[in-house]
Amino acid sequence: LEASGRIDTVVLDKTGTLTTGRMTLVEAVRFDGTSADDLLRLAAAVETDSEHPIAAAVVAGAAARGLATARPENVRALPGGGVQGEVSEAGDTRRVLIGTPELLAERVGEVTPEAIAAVETAAAQGRSAVLVAVDDVVVGYLVLADTIKPSAAAAVRRLGGLGLRTVLLSGDRRAVAEQVGAAVGVDEVIAEVLPSAKAEAIERLQAQGRRVAMVGDGINDAGALATANLGMAVVNGTDVALKSADIILVRRSLDAVPDAIQLSRRTLGTIRGNLIWAFGYNVAAIPLAAAGLLNPLIAGLAMSLSSVFVVGNSMRLRRFTPR
Repeated sequence: LEASGRIDTVVLDKTGTLTTGRMTLVEAVRFDGTSADDLLRLAAAVETDSEHPIAAAVVAGAAARGLATARPENVRALPGGGVQGEVSEAGDTRRVLIGTPELLAERVGEVTPEAIAAVETAAAQGRSAVLVAVDDVVVGYLVLADTIKPSAAAAVRRLGGLGLRTVLLSGDRRAVAEQVGAAVGVDEVIAEVLPSAKAEAIERLQAQGRRVAMVGDGINDAGALATANLGMAVVNGTDVALKSADIILVRRSLDAVPDAIQLSRRTLGTIRGNLIWAFGYNVAAIPLAAAGLLNPLIAGLAMSLSSVFVVGNSMRLRRFTPR
């Protein structure tokens, strides 16, 4: 509660916090121009058991096209990069790798300019694109879109009005993150940050003398939530993120963030006011009572009135209404 009233910087995760986190598959494309159904079927098979928003969108996109998927084998998540696995169909095992151009360049070799251009074009449109490699050959890509929460821009404006600096922290490509940042009006964008490095990004801000609040929802944010001076997790977050946070936001609207900070500041102000009143009152009255200048009955009543004042002043917080 005290940290909430003293922070000066609010760091906001992108996916699931500023955006809905419910991504949809926009298109699947093969570089050879043929039908992308085979590519999408293999990708959906590898993503079947993942809880990542991109995985859910790929699986839903394949189901919408009526594509049946086989059970994958040897699936391995590559945090901040993608996922790999094997899919067996009709006795033939295919190695499938889905992820960023950097990941595919590292795992399968050179990524063509055409593939890089496809990712950059999607990013320029505010969308995310992932490349798909089958048997160590980059064969196509998937384009996905996320939507910004209706309350995001207004919440960021309110945070700015409270004198707080707002920072968007994302693992997405810089072009995508900057477009979302511009749409909601944050002061700074930190992009292309691996999940394991989010806590380090918070530490760098703290090293600059900032008192940082982190708002996130996913398991990738748990370290950053724990590192920040104040961790705020949205209610649809994972259990790990919720356990790492100091405050749980039970409303899906991002207005809950400035509401919580305003309430914390008001509460902190009330605590200070009560302390000043109680100390001043007792410093003045106790010597009078000790010197015998107050009737014991009056002194006892005065002490009770002091407590009533403190409780009554605190009860005013029940009428708190966010601006």
